[in-house]
Amino acid sequence: MLMDEAQRLTARMAVPPGSLGLLEKQVQRLFRAWPKIEWELRPHHFVFAADNGIVAAGVVGQDQDITYLQARNMVEGRAAISCFCQVQGMPLSVVDVGIKSEEAVGIDRKVAKGTENFLESPAMSERNFWRAYDAGAEMVQLAAKDGCNLLSFGEMGIGNTTTSAAVLHALTGADLESITGCGANPGHPEIVLRKREVIAAATQRYRPLMKTPQDILRCLGGFDLAALCGAMLACKEARIPFLLDGFITAVALACAAKIDPDVTRMAIPTHLSQEPGTAAALRAGGINPDEVPIHAEMCLGEGTGAVLGYALLRTMLYTVHHMKTMEELVRVSQG
Repeated sequence: MLMDEAQRLTARMAVPPGSLGLLEKQVQRLFRAWPKIEWELRPHHFVFAADNGIVAAGVVGQDQDITYLQARNMVEGRAAISCFCQVQGMPLSVVDVGIKSEEAVGIDRKVAKGTENFLESPAMSERNFWRAYDAGAEMVQLAAKDGCNLLSFGEMGIGNTTTSAAVLHALTGADLESITGCGANPGHPEIVLRKREVIAAATQRYRPLMKTPQDILRCLGGFDLAALCGAMLACKEARIPFLLDGFITAVALACAAKIDPDVTRMAIPTHLSQEPGTAAALRAGGINPDEVPIHAEMCLGEGTGAVLGYALLRTMLYTVHHMKTMEELVRVSQG
């Protein structure tokens, strides 16, 4: 098999072939996504925040106000994702696409104060779906104008593991028992059972309406998922690679890849979330779970895994660019 430029760049390093494992494959994905090879990363991390009406159906144990409070905490620089970004020198933007609050948090693209309870009606109108979708695309377009060449995505929204499991189930037919986890409710098996009941009922109800991935997102998803999907497809158009986080972003990728399979070429996986549907979502998005480098038992969201992945990718890019090549090493030994 002929090597492409990405493989040649990693194969020339003065290390045993393949000895840097998945890190080599990660940087190769980066090289292939870019229009041309670059040696400097200009990143930006976006967190899309929104509330989900389905929390009224008893699928979470937390107060919905946490979405607003935690988004504010991110903007103030005291949340986990804020700290992760600060350590890496990575710009962070919180985009309010639907928090249930009077005032907007971060960048104001509020579509509504949360989605509808999809057990009673579709989660969003067609107009509101496209407003959230377009907000995600707009953030990518603005980042491209600023010269960014790598983006990463996270989310914040109480109830969004339920919306994500619902979307994944409707999109792929994946078994609900295998993809529905506890989310932020460990130790509460009754909540997991309730999530499955709610998703099964809603999927059956809206089946005639769900002809496309966009339909599925509109009926069962959240504004954060719609924005993430729009952002990922915009990355494909702009040739800007992006770092996936965990379960929610993987579901958004699955939807985006169903719309345009080429979007997978822009996606760089980072960590394998503890949420049980993550592997199925990655496969639906065209990514083998074995390609994911970080297995750290994380399930926080916000993009924390993506930013850790950025640290690995940044280290590997520097190494490919600066370490001695095998040819140079042999030349020195021959004096």
